[in-house]
Amino acid sequence: MIKINSNIFIPAAELHFVFITSQGPGGQNVNKVATAVQLRFNVVQSPSLPEGVRARLITLLSKKLTNQGELILKAGRYRTQERNKQDAIERLAQYIQRAAVPPKKRRKTKPSRAAKQKRLDTKKLQSKKKNLRRIDT
Repeated sequence: MIKINSNIFIPAAELHFVFITSQGPGGQNVNKVATAVQLRFNVVQSPSLPEGVRARLITLLSKKLTNQGELILKAGRYRTQERNKQDAIERLAQYIQRAAVPPKKRRKTKPSRAAKQKRLDTKKLQSKKKNLRRIDT
């Protein structure tokens, strides 16, 4: 069971790990031992994600999801399987935590009178500068 925040828990049964040979450090073991980890997590069909979090996670990870809605994270930064597995789980938790925060609603604002005046003054200065560069014949 992976705790994301006080409301979201991901059961270990929803995470599928595949161990592959790593491209990173490992010395002589790099071609013999499968230390890199591929974490597969189905975002679309996961019953442990609330609907709002799922929708935000799908938009956040739209380019990283497969056609079936599965997220595949590859972790091969470290030399041991266990550390790479933990790294993949931490990255998944970060993605879900980011999606768990609802975005702030945008309030419409208008520029202040001073801001409008400053913009017009800048335009006038620019116009004067350009007019001074003109050669009248």
